[in-house]
Formats: sequence, structure tokens, C-alpha cells
Amino acid sequence: MGVGLGAAVIGSLYTVKELFLAVVIAAVGVGMVELVKAFGTRQIGVPLVPVLAGMAAMLAGAYWGGPGWLLAIFAMTVVALMVWRMFRGTDGYVRDVTATVLVTVYPSLLAGFVALLLAQDQGPDRVVVFIATTVASDIGGYVAGVLFGRHKMSPVISPKKTWEGFAGSALACMAVGGWLTVWLLEAEIWKGVVIGAVVVVLATLGDLVESVIKRDLGIKDMSSVLPGHGGMMDRLDSLVAAVVPVWALLSLFV
Repeated sequence: MGVGLGAAVIGSLYTVKELFLAVVIAAVGVGMVELVKAFGTRQIGVPLVPVLAGMAAMLAGAYWGGPGWLLAIFAMTVVALMVWRMFRGTDGYVRDVTATVLVTVYPSLLAGFVALLLAQDQGPDRVVVFIATTVASDIGGYVAGVLFGRHKMSPVISPKKTWEGFAGSALACMAVGGWLTVWLLEAEIWKGVVIGAVVVVLATLGDLVESVIKRDLGIKDMSSVLPGHGGMMDRLDSLVAAVVPVWALLSLFV
């Protein structure tokens, strides 16, 4: 499934960009379904259809309207969801609304910045730089962790993460970021290295945040939709955490 998803991403990016936007909406939608179901195991109610509709509207607004539309649709979505929950009564209102807003921000609002990347000049190339640099964090961290991992980064939150793995992630991110920024965007290599350095920090923190959520909910993986990799959110956690600074840095540098 991972190979198929990668082919769908590249194929849609360089043919009809709106198809890639649909791929993003589908992938983020699967991740949101996983989050809603995970919250449900603790009797935390998040209305699935409204949050999915809000997410799709945010991504479409960001792509066709820009940052202002993304922010405006996000704000309207939050208010609508608060009103939606109000009609179910007062018991657990704050708990449910808090979780609902969390899902509306993570991953929905953050994913909107992928649409902003796509809408810019050289949008497909910018998206490739973002995705490839972030994925390099996972690959570099896994290889270095398996070969050299000794010192645990955060045993309570994520027992498998090591500082050696983090070093591997950093080297991979900066190398891929530097290479792709020069090749695809024709910018100075140092700009790509800076982007890679920022990505490795945010991608690692994003992975740890999702680990905390899963531990609090008492689950190992969000789902088994990706055999051998867990759920969609287990793949998206690094991406949604890194996309905002990558969008900001690319807007500044390129």
C-alpha cells in the first residue's frame, strides 16, 4: 500500500494538481477516522462527518483562496462544531469539544499548509521537497537506530527512539533537503540544509506527540490500515508537524 500511495502522490502532483489535493484529503481523512475511533475507546465523542467536512473545506479553501481562507474556514468550522455538540447536552461538553478542536487542528488545519505549498509557484516541486525531506527523517532514524542505537531518547514516551537514531535522521534530512532544494528549486544548498535541520526536530517531536496520544488512549497503533506500519496517522504524524515551518521557510527562501 505504501508503494501505491507513493505512486499516487507523484503521479497526481505532476499531472493534475487537484488530484493530489484529493489524495491528501483522502489520506488525512483516513487519519481523522482513526483518531475519532481512538477517542471513542475512551468515550470521547468527536462527530466524524462534520470534522471531515471541515477538513475538506479547509484544504480546498487554502488551495484556491490562500492562508486567509484557510484561517477563516478553520474558525467557522470550530464554531460550527461547538454548536453541533451543544445539542447533545451539557454532560461531557468540554471534554468532547476539546477533543474535537484537537482533531480539527491536528491534522486538519496543519494539512491545509500542504495545499498552500501546492498552490505556490513550483508547487509540486515544493511538495516533493517537503515530503522527501520528512520521510528521510524516518528512514535515516530507523537505519541509524537499528545499527547504532544505544541511548534512549525518551523511554517513557517512545522506547524505540534513540539519540543515535536522531543523529541519523538529522544527517538524512539535511542531505536530502540540500540536494532537492538545489535540484528542484535551484536554490542555494544551505537553504535546503536549514530546512532539513528544522524538519528533523519537528518530525521527531510530531512522532513523540502521537506516541503520547496513543499511550494516553492505551493503544499501540492507530489502526492496521498500513500493514507493518500501523495506521495512517502513524505515517502522517511527522508530516503534519513539519509542514508549517517548511511552508514558511520555502516562502522565505525561494
